[in-house]
Amino acid sequence: MTSRRWLVLAALAAVNSVAAFAQTEIGVIAPGGIRVALEQLIPVFESKTGYKVKATYGSGPGSRQMVARGDAVDVPIVQTPLEEVLKSGHVVEASAKPLASIELGVAVKKGAPKPDMSSPEAVKKSLRAAKSIVYPDPKSAAAGINFDLALKNMGLTQEIEPKLKRAANAAAAMKATSDGEAELGITFLSEMTEGVDNAGALPKEFSTPPSLVAYLSSHTKDKQAAQTFLDFLAGPEAAQVYRKLRMTPAAR
Repeated sequence: MTSRRWLVLAALAAVNSVAAFAQTEIGVIAPGGIRVALEQLIPVFESKTGYKVKATYGSGPGSRQMVARGDAVDVPIVQTPLEEVLKSGHVVEASAKPLASIELGVAVKKGAPKPDMSSPEAVKKSLRAAKSIVYPDPKSAAAGINFDLALKNMGLTQEIEPKLKRAANAAAAMKATSDGEAELGITFLSEMTEGVDNAGALPKEFSTPPSLVAYLSSHTKDKQAAQTFLDFLAGPEAAQVYRKLRMTPAAR
């Protein structure tokens, strides 16, 4: 066989290999708390590997239910608690990769005075003093569930209920804050958008940051592709993005 023919065959093999990667689409289900990070990381991963990633987002509880009922996915990212998903059998438990934890924080309109967040008592005083507070509806958003629990831990649930506003999701809560419709906005730090300033995280005495854990699906059709993406999400490049978005990368 001539060297020229070898070169042609090698080129065809390379093209076919790239085409095979391009045809592989990795399905991801994830909660909103990691959406901004994934929107930055997925293009990098696709550029490096040739794989394509299709992400479906939901609230913390909503995305967890999608995984637990067996919706089609290759790499599910689950926000704690994990019991419902693990009991479902739809994830490979041994494949678990903790990615990061996300803190609940307080936002104000860009340029507005920030409340005192220097101590647990200062935070309680700031929440009492605020004229209005908007946060994602706990019926559909994990940040809302966590804030309700934080208020309960502070003993403020009934006291500040009259000034609470519930938004459809984190983006809506942040828009209401940036538009001046509420003095304070509450959501996960990773979900804070342009137009607001981060005043700080709620103290851990009141709010335990939930963790985000990625798995291989029990039903993935391309384990190699899914594992490649899973390893990327748990790698150092992804950790840098998590830090930039005020998430706390999992210890390795």
